[in-house]
Amino acid sequence: MSNGNVLILGAGIGGLATAIALSGAGYGTTVIEIQPSMHSSVYGVGIIQAPNQLRALDAIGCARQCVEQGYPAKFMNRVYDRDGNLVRTVPGPKIPGHDFPAMNGITRPRLHAILTEKARSAGVVIEYDKTITDIKQFDDRVEVGLTDGSTRTVDLLVGADGVRSVVRNHVYDVPPEPRYTGKSVLRINIPRLPEMDAIVRQEGRNANGDRVGVGMVPLAEDLGYLFVNIVHDRSVRPSTDELREMLKRELAGFGGPSGVVRDRYVDTGEEIVLRPEEWVLGPAPWHKGRVVLIGDAVHAVTPNTAQGAAQAVEDGIVLAECLSGGRPVEQALTAYTGRRYERCKLVVDYGYKARRWEFHPTPDFDPQEMGIRMRQSLVEPI
Repeated sequence: MSNGNVLILGAGIGGLATAIALSGAGYGTTVIEIQPSMHSSVYGVGIIQAPNQLRALDAIGCARQCVEQGYPAKFMNRVYDRDGNLVRTVPGPKIPGHDFPAMNGITRPRLHAILTEKARSAGVVIEYDKTITDIKQFDDRVEVGLTDGSTRTVDLLVGADGVRSVVRNHVYDVPPEPRYTGKSVLRINIPRLPEMDAIVRQEGRNANGDRVGVGMVPLAEDLGYLFVNIVHDRSVRPSTDELREMLKRELAGFGGPSGVVRDRYVDTGEEIVLRPEEWVLGPAPWHKGRVVLIGDAVHAVTPNTAQGAAQAVEDGIVLAECLSGGRPVEQALTAYTGRRYERCKLVVDYGYKARRWEFHPTPDFDPQEMGIRMRQSLVEPI
């Protein structure tokens, strides 16, 4: 017997994970996605799965497949200097009682396929090529208008629609706006280099003197991706050829793994993705009536945390747990924010402060040390 009907806007990682968790808790769950198919709804090239994300995925029965289809690493990072000399190896945090790898890299299409298959097997309905046009709240229900002309009446609406969330406008009288860090990320798929048995990191400065952070993430035995953090005017939209020249220019002067990628793989046919780094943190509570937010819709984090998807999956687990306690909806949703707010704020704060430090370094903030502390704190239960 269903505990109620839930509509989730957004078939991304957080939306699908939440759907699986809610279905397991006895809710009839439907996911609405604006993109026309699963494939077109996948953004980016790959994803870093820290142990806390794997723990959350394990709660909905998806962690094992992710590790089997990804690249489980024994270490979190291998740090090289600009010339390519190994400086240090950084172990990842360990979660007591679990044998998760320090980091698992996986392609986003593989992860979405795992989550989509699990959701459908759990009875979740996924509808593509439509989105929300109208939301009306009542004491006992939410009426949602869709672009296909239909109206859905549900017990709960979940906004899992990302940093540009439209559902956020129905939770806050004055919705918080995403903030740009001043940096964007270039990403490209590459063959996995021998050095890439963990996340490879290098740092240097470009011809303008700007700090350039480079990373390489293993995704499979033969596949990985490179990312480069750059200072960028987000109003400028480079062409494909311009992106390749930009990437080579930012990697100029690097030796070691970054130099190999620059010289061998930038001019291949692989697509280069450019994304701005944005962050947002909505004030508590993260709901209004029977409309609630999860993931980037309410706490978008910068990619230097490697925690965006992890925190969204954790949201879904906690939301399902809070709704399963037999409490009234208002109390359950208040409890959800109460369990999530400080944990997510910790991650958001670290991400944008580390980026701010890169523009204006101060001796009272060590981004590497603070990053280790942040990751270690996430070992604590959700």
